[in-house]
Amino acid sequence: MADVLDRFLRYVRIDTQSKDEVEDRYPSTEKQKDLLSLLARELKDMGIEDVMMDEYGYVMATLPANLPPDHPAPDRVPTIGLIAHVDTSPDVSGKDVKPILHEDYDGGDILLPGDPSVIIKAQENPHLLENIGNTIITSDGTTLLGADDKAGVAEIMAAAARMLNDPTIPHGRVRIGFTPDEEVGNGTKFFDVERFDADVAYTVDGGEVGEVEDETFNAMSAKFTVKGINVHPGYAKDKMVNGVRICAEIATMIPVAISPEMTEGRVGYLHPHHIEGGVEEATLKVLIRDHDVEKMEEKKRILGSIAEVQRSIYPRAVIDLEIKESYKNMKYRLNEDPRVVEYAVEAVKRAGVEPILTIIRGGTDGAMLSYKGLLTPNLFAGGMNFHSKREYVPVPSLEAAQRTIIELLKIYVEKAI
Repeated sequence: MADVLDRFLRYVRIDTQSKDEVEDRYPSTEKQKDLLSLLARELKDMGIEDVMMDEYGYVMATLPANLPPDHPAPDRVPTIGLIAHVDTSPDVSGKDVKPILHEDYDGGDILLPGDPSVIIKAQENPHLLENIGNTIITSDGTTLLGADDKAGVAEIMAAAARMLNDPTIPHGRVRIGFTPDEEVGNGTKFFDVERFDADVAYTVDGGEVGEVEDETFNAMSAKFTVKGINVHPGYAKDKMVNGVRICAEIATMIPVAISPEMTEGRVGYLHPHHIEGGVEEATLKVLIRDHDVEKMEEKKRILGSIAEVQRSIYPRAVIDLEIKESYKNMKYRLNEDPRVVEYAVEAVKRAGVEPILTIIRGGTDGAMLSYKGLLTPNLFAGGMNFHSKREYVPVPSLEAAQRTIIELLKIYVEKAI
């Protein structure tokens, strides 16, 4: 299993941070292609002949089937896709990552030497206590680690290398895909499902070891645009209409009870997350999230009502509300073929891990792919505290994810008989 660790440590040192709200290029940062190009070379070095990297940075390759000659139904073994993204979050630097191995973890707090103020506290991270005696990987505290999703990348690559080197592991045709810009919501923007040519797929992009995620939020983005009237403040009496003030009032009218900081589990939220502009024009952006479609409509009505109230208070202002869909809950599509999730749960068990069938309080490329016709639940990659300088991943979690991938492919061979 040393291969998966070596790959992970190598990949996290490559800066692949994506950038939000970049409309004139894809991927959003050219440096993501540094790792994508490396992965393409490594796949070719393994002996895979059809490796391709397109103009957008997507890397695709095929691990040919090695079914035993006596398999009674080779045509029934589906092509399985394995997908991970290379970019890291725009929120925290991914430049000059210095991974640190904390060997024989003793159960205490983990102090990160690059910044003494950054401490991974055991009390706040009870998952750590399940890894006493194991090796924990962190950054030095000055950057994130990049386990989201370079852990998934390393696990797929290591599993592919092992299967190529061990013909006793039976598997059908496997398609491998690595994508950019997942962290900024564009991981599948130019992903060609037809060219990928898989029957079902799995993103290896989850968190805690054992998790199989089959449900995401429904997601929409709302944008309030307020056009006010700018007048010199010394002479503004009964003339000025302040766009900034109106946006601020809109934000305070959004119920705190359904904010991200007050909700968990299956409870959705309204999240005002970005405000900018000036007196003459200001904008407020709000995320709308819920697992239930009807509750999404309720949240849209709340925002519409707030807009109406503000229009009545400030009749001289122009207040527009635009709402766009981002992605849908993949659960509705995955229910079309329950085996896709059932086989994943069984694979986790076979890998020696207790499966955790759970929801994602967020999105995944799998949600977009499922609605493009490629059913794609999410498998754990093993990292914790994503998008944070306190991110970490236990080495046994990397190993368990690699085993799960291999067991999953074996199950598809067995179930086709």
